[in-house]
Amino acid sequence: MQTEIEQLFDNKPAEYTAGHRAMFGMFLEALNRGLIRAAEPDPASPTGWRVNAWVKKGILLGFRMGANVDMSVATLSFRDKDTYPVQQIGPEKNIRIVPGGSSVRSGAYLGKNVTCMPPMYINAGAYVGDGTMVDSHALVGSCAQVGKNCHISAASQIGGVLEPVGALPVIVEDDVLVGGNCGIYEGTIVKCRAVLGTGTILNRSTPVYDLVRNAIHRATDDAPLVVPEGAVVIAGSRAITNGPGKDWGISVYTPVIVKYRDAKTDTRIQLEDLLR
Repeated sequence: MQTEIEQLFDNKPAEYTAGHRAMFGMFLEALNRGLIRAAEPDPASPTGWRVNAWVKKGILLGFRMGANVDMSVATLSFRDKDTYPVQQIGPEKNIRIVPGGSSVRSGAYLGKNVTCMPPMYINAGAYVGDGTMVDSHALVGSCAQVGKNCHISAASQIGGVLEPVGALPVIVEDDVLVGGNCGIYEGTIVKCRAVLGTGTILNRSTPVYDLVRNAIHRATDDAPLVVPEGAVVIAGSRAITNGPGKDWGISVYTPVIVKYRDAKTDTRIQLEDLLR
């Protein structure tokens, strides 16, 4: 499948055949079942993850070959590529999608016992691990990788990174709490058991100041921003120290690590099992 997708991506045919569409259908089903992923753990990589560029090519190929069709439901009018219908969720994995306007696009993987609170959206290529809760008005963007037992709180965005195909998508590892109104973008990696306080924004251009370890975590041209395992990050500010900004008393936003997760943190952020 990989070879066929790469050839078809690099050499666009005059017309897509029934065989091409059948191949893409198998590719989409493999994504839905979690058999292939846009990125996956790799102990040999400095970040612990590797990109499967051919999978991202396959996702883009689906948009290229798809036709824009009517997908209306009752009186609600929708149009989208016929290659990416809304995913139908069966009972076998005990996934909860609470009524109220949520949507999971075909090509996204949801693990066992995932809970989706309305309205939320999970895009093609995303991977959401077992036991994770995606709360109201939250977005899990294209190709984002979310681990097990995470909580993506209300109005948070896990940004999508579909292009360029070699770029690392946003990754949130196991047991992470993403607080309300957070945003994680541009291939940022949030390591296991980290906690993002309300309103924390993470991206390539904003360093994270670690008050505990006296370090500054930055993205580089060759590496993403990585939030360390167990870090507790809050939205902070940093004073401008020269020029008009200093004279005017202006500060700029910066995320700050104020502690590392401990038993007290676990008690404060634990979710009731009944919610799941």
